Amino acid sequence: MKKDLKLLIISVAIPLVLGFLTGIITRPFIDYEQLIQPPLAPPSWLFPVMWTILYILMGISFYLTLKNDHDLDIDTYKTYFLQLIVNCFWTIVFFIFKWRLFSIFWLILLIYLIVKMMIKFYRINKIGGLLQIPYLLWCLFALYLNIGIYILN
Repeated sequence: MKKDLKLLIISVAIPLVLGFLTGIITRPFIDYEQLIQPPLAPPSWLFPVMWTILYILMGISFYLTLKNDHDLDIDTYKTYFLQLIVNCFWTIVFFIFKWRLFSIFWLILLIYLIVKMMIKFYRINKIGGLLQIPYLLWCLFALYLNIGIYILN
């Protein structure tokens, strides 16, 4: 029981810490409020709230998968950590480098990795795979925003 709780805490902490560090690095460069927004663009305060929720769900999902993967499918975990890295670098590409067009393609790569991860997680733990649905939907919405911002700016 204690081992499971420790694994859960570590699993949730990994994406939260990576997201927090990425936020600290990019915060001085964030120009979201100055950009022309497409319709349905949310207020800037919503992003850290949503990402915190999504990172927690991501960590729980990873924990459930780890707990149920008795054969230790290394490719599943490579996919998980690769999508985490791609996720963090999107923020850097979009806000620090301001490569708005490139960030669209980077986001498409992230969405591909999320779908791949979801399938792999689902095969090991159905709930673990399903917990990634909000993440996928948010990234699809981010793709819409990214395309809109690129076109409008």
